Amino acid sequence: MKKLIDVYPYKIKNGVPLFLIFRRSEKKIYANQWRMVGGKVKDGETRWEAGLRELKEETGLQPVAFWTLPSINQFYEAKTDMIYAIPAFGAEVDEDAEIQLDEEHTEYQWVGIEEVETFIPWPEQRRLMKLTYDILTDQFLEILPEWKIELA
Repeated sequence: MKKLIDVYPYKIKNGVPLFLIFRRSEKKIYANQWRMVGGKVKDGETRWEAGLRELKEETGLQPVAFWTLPSINQFYEAKTDMIYAIPAFGAEVDEDAEIQLDEEHTEYQWVGIEEVETFIPWPEQRRLMKLTYDILTDQFLEILPEWKIELA
């Protein structure tokens, strides 16, 4: 079974999280859909290492903070009869970071939480973006030390 990861890149602008989303190339799986960073875990790689690698490959970015969301993206794929449980990561990037798209994507944009439903068709991805937003903005929530991944 293939191991997958999701990464939800965001920046904080004027105290508000904005999410980085990408339109998939028509030549790739999920053609023309707006999505976050995602990919497969390579042999010998941890899931969080795969998340960092995929973020770098798809955007050219290194995060200033990287953390495990306290939830997973789950879905059933009928074609393979597989149930996937995909770890998800939050990746804060510098507000002025320059995005470098790879061949998997044709464009990108920053969206606020109120725009997510307009772009993201997958309910679990919407839910995880909302969870990320809530952790970043709710005065009673915070990124717990156990979720943080130390960057070298």
